[in-house]
Formats: sequence, C-alpha cells, structure tokens
Amino acid sequence: MISFDGLRKAYGARAVLDGVSLGLVPGRVTGLVGPNGSGKTTLIKLLLGLARADAGRILLAGAPTDEDGAYRARIGYAPQSPRFPENLAIGEIVAMLRALRPTATLDESLMDDFGLRAEWATPVGTLSGGWRQKVSLACAFLFRPDVLILDEPTAGLDPIAAGVFKQAVRHAREAGRTVLITSHILSELEELADDVAFLTDGRLRFAGPVSLLLEQTGMRRLEPAIAALLGGLRLATTGPGAMGAGRDARPA
Repeated sequence: MISFDGLRKAYGARAVLDGVSLGLVPGRVTGLVGPNGSGKTTLIKLLLGLARADAGRILLAGAPTDEDGAYRARIGYAPQSPRFPENLAIGEIVAMLRALRPTATLDESLMDDFGLRAEWATPVGTLSGGWRQKVSLACAFLFRPDVLILDEPTAGLDPIAAGVFKQAVRHAREAGRTVLITSHILSELEELADDVAFLTDGRLRFAGPVSLLLEQTGMRRLEPAIAALLGGLRLATTGPGAMGAGRDARPA
C-alpha cells in the first residue's frame, strides 16, 4: 500500500532522513520506533504532504504522492498533540469534518465507544488532554481510511479508553487497512504491532516482523529488543523486504 523509496531530507547541514526505504502493506500494523530526533516525525510529515523530500519518492497504492493532494483523502491521521479551534464544540468539529467529505462512508463507532456524544456540546478548549485525544482518534477513524497514521495515540488515555482504541486498531487490521503507529510505550505497541521499523540518526536500522526482531536479538519482549538496537547491536537481516511476511508467533 505504501512504499518509501530512498527518502532523503535535510534541514541545513543536518540530514534528518538518509536514504530511507520502507514498505507498509495492508492488513498489518507497523510500529515506527526510534529515539528522539531519529526522523520519525519527518517521515510522517513527508507522507502527509506537510514537507517535501530532497530525494526519493513515496508511493501510495503504486501512485506517487507528489502529483496532487487527493491521496490524503485515503489517510486518517491522529497527531501526538491534537489541536482544534478552541471555541468549537466536539459536535461542531465533527460536523465541519463531515462537510469536507459529504459523500464518504462514515465509521462513528469510536464516537460512541469513547462516549463523545455525551460531550457533544462541550467546547474543545475546556477538554482535558485525554478527551482531546479521544476526539482526535475518533476523527482519524471517521472516514474508514485505507491508511491510519497514529502518532503516540494512547498519550493521555485512561486504561479503558486505551483498550477501546486497541480494539479499533485490531478491527482496522482485520478490515485490511494499513496502520502505522509511533509510540514510546513499547509494552503497548507490542500488543498491536505485526512489524517494526526502527529509525536512528535518520537511517532505517531494522524493518521486519516483530518475531524476527525478537529472534535476532535473542529477546523475549519488544522493549529490551529495541534497547539492544539502541545499544549498537547489528542484525543479520534488515530492510523493507522483511515486511509483510504474515503475522508470526512470538516467543512466550
């Protein structure tokens, strides 16, 4: 569904992405991980058309994304720190988004599961961080997008809301959607991710099934496996060709 091919992006003399190639396939959840400043946010900005690559290309369903912005209608995005017009109520935010895509098929299940309708008339400016996150996630799923980009999606969510979100991601995977999640909470990411892409210093150091990463690092959990990569462990097989090999069983 999505192919990042040789992406390079620099700000001044600093290379933020240095030849990143990565494939994301439908029906799988990919965890995008790496330390602060590794290039994760820039990669997402390039996909969303909020920045332009210096070299390389991005393909969505085989078509270059730089030809026009129509491809973005196929993407649902929840940012790490959602921002809405402070004076608008939740219901007004949703109505505004629906007006932008009047013919789209809607999925309002997260609106109901998060209990947003009970707060329909509440101005966004009075909401806590967790409630804003619920609004953001419900809007990301609203139009049944082919691709979901979820940046630190459980930040601020209580355990019940986090469970609701995780179930929504599982349903999206079952529906054959492509899901990319960035998160520093690796224990939660481990519950959802089929694949992991690890960036550091703007380079892709590993891309493949979680089970392959655990096998090659000799770890039983995702967090110590990522810590091993951060510590400089070099793996035998990495790269975009390892992605999408099927949901593998993991060591107990």
